[in-house]
Amino acid sequence: MSEELEVFAEDQNEALYEKSTFIIDKGQEPTRIDKWLQARIEGITRNKIQNGIDNGFLTVNGKVVKSNYRTRPGDEVVYMSFINPDYTELKPEPMNLDIVYEDDAVMVINKPANMVVHPGIGNYTGTLLNGVAHHLLSQNPELNEELLPRFGLVHRIDKNTTGLIVLAKTPEAASHLAKQFFNHTVERKYIALVWGDVAQNEGTIEAHIARHKQHRKMFDAYPEGETGKHAITHYKVLERLNYVSLVSCVLETGRTHQIRVHMKYIGHTLFNDWEYGGDRILKGTIYTKYKQFVDNCFEICPRCALHAATLGFIHPTTGEKIVFESDVPKDMQGVIEKWRGYKAAAHT
Repeated sequence: MSEELEVFAEDQNEALYEKSTFIIDKGQEPTRIDKWLQARIEGITRNKIQNGIDNGFLTVNGKVVKSNYRTRPGDEVVYMSFINPDYTELKPEPMNLDIVYEDDAVMVINKPANMVVHPGIGNYTGTLLNGVAHHLLSQNPELNEELLPRFGLVHRIDKNTTGLIVLAKTPEAASHLAKQFFNHTVERKYIALVWGDVAQNEGTIEAHIARHKQHRKMFDAYPEGETGKHAITHYKVLERLNYVSLVSCVLETGRTHQIRVHMKYIGHTLFNDWEYGGDRILKGTIYTKYKQFVDNCFEICPRCALHAATLGFIHPTTGEKIVFESDVPKDMQGVIEKWRGYKAAAHT
């Protein structure tokens, strides 16, 4: 038997799901698939495996099977399991969530800046999931807090990135959405303000991404492809504003900090991205007035200028593609307007 393990993460450091792939050896006696898997995945219960199989998290040779399927030599077994984030309880907290769409299967939320998606070390309260837990309990007061659908978190966006995020409300929806993220079929477009005048009107950045060799909380681009995970970002210049550019970025893959790392790699660090050096003047003049102007811009948008503007996916229940759009938030819009004014004044 050969085995391969992949861990999938979307836009943050911690993974959400892991995918285990097994090839069954020649000579292997036919065995129920749930029993066979339990013997090979440490710490997993047969009940959890059966629930995963029922909800489509297991395939054999690319097809969904039932728990009583009997293995055959040469079978490719793929099992996806949810990795619980680093928290033991999810405390419901009332908060004003900007719910863009909701039905029995999914929720689409427009996340504000300065909000962590889920509880973890140093952020046990005030997260998006704390608010979602309260929202779900208010809909169904009889719902046990321990049974809240934590599996519904199928991707993340960074604390200071604003915009659209989808959550599943059922195991079936979680499985369906997770597979779309795995297959890179989810439509995601971001709007970013970056330092510098981007040379090409549009282009594609292709460079592996892995943890930075010196700074473990950061990530870096490895263009030779020998380190990290394959990553592709398509960008297009929307507006040129002298020393900064407004761009759209479409993700073909979903690696941690992908847009931030890729744009820095081509010499255009995101505006006010303090982790990657965008919180200082990278382009412009040496005049005091210009420095004051940039400082004012940092105050208007005191975060990395990145917004998840478009999110499209196949609805897990209806099978139809649905697409959601989110306007650029006020802080980013304010700094864009300020740069527009600077450009206009420079050309008069």
